[in-house]
Amino acid sequence: MTISILYFASLADEAKCHEEKVTVQKSISLHALYANLNQKHCFSKPQSQLRVAVNDYFVDWDQEVCDGDNVVFMTPVAGG
Repeated sequence: MTISILYFASLADEAKCHEEKVTVQKSISLHALYANLNQKHCFSKPQSQLRVAVNDYFVDWDQEVCDGDNVVFMTPVAGG
């Protein structure tokens, strides 16, 4: 199955892209997906410091992704 990943801020810098498509063999949790991507890109932010959204909705990290899902990993945002 193919999943679209979007990165913003420091994650985009570290991945050297803003978007990528990944292919996984079976259903995978967001925990496992981020762990796999972290191995690939060596992200500086641990999962505990991120928010995740699937198909435009914030979700829990335990959720499994499905074929065609759009996943966004977001770093904390400072405002003012």
